[in-house]
Amino acid sequence: MTTTSTPATTPPALELVGVTKAFGTGNTEVRALAGVDLTIAPGEFVAVMGPSGSGKSTLLHLAAGLEAPSAGRVVVAGRDLGGLDAAALATLRRRHVGVVFQRLNLVPTLTAVENVSLPLELDGTSSRAARSEARDALDAVGLDGPLDRFPDDLSGGQQQRVAIARAIVGGRSLLLADEPTGALDTTSGDQIIDLLARLSKERGCAVVLVTHEPRFASWADRLVRVRDGALVESAAAPPASPPSAAAPPAEVLV
Repeated sequence: MTTTSTPATTPPALELVGVTKAFGTGNTEVRALAGVDLTIAPGEFVAVMGPSGSGKSTLLHLAAGLEAPSAGRVVVAGRDLGGLDAAALATLRRRHVGVVFQRLNLVPTLTAVENVSLPLELDGTSSRAARSEARDALDAVGLDGPLDRFPDDLSGGQQQRVAIARAIVGGRSLLLADEPTGALDTTSGDQIIDLLARLSKERGCAVVLVTHEPRFASWADRLVRVRDGALVESAAAPPASPPSAAAPPAEVLV
């Protein structure tokens, strides 16, 4: 008798199912998100745009498990965040979710390589192995020089690369970036967005980018627009514009 097996399917990197997030109660209640449905595949690069206060950052906080929805489900790598206790949620974040905010939150007393290796060491990886993985992640983002320098001794572009390396180290499957180019000049900003696009394709990491810049959104596979807490549009992004002609290759960003 011949039997056939159904191939295992890879779950979406991120699912939001009927997600609502409200702040306050009664007459003071404000709905930051209202009934949002969104599915993002592994390796997909999605840009999220919308006016200030539309719910973009709240969406990222929910996806990262930093806040819980008032209603609906948030599922990361097949795990419903609502069913996890605090310890299991922290473990899932360390292993599957990387977050890059405009304020990079690098530890000023740790070197570049120490900042990147910290999540692995907190998860029980030996210091030597964690440093090795950290160097690989820093190499992947094009920072192969000042690994033993402190954040204050690095340029803005270099600090951003350290933050991105920390977000992808350990093979995380979901990278959330909230206006990561806000403190950078045009050339450095172009290089960072190009880097995020390459990471999604080369490492299979799903990337969710919140941005106000249409030209940055053009690097994405899909553009999602948010207004008043609701998704009003989700479509293929327009063709990407090439980086500025004056921009050096990403590997030499300083």
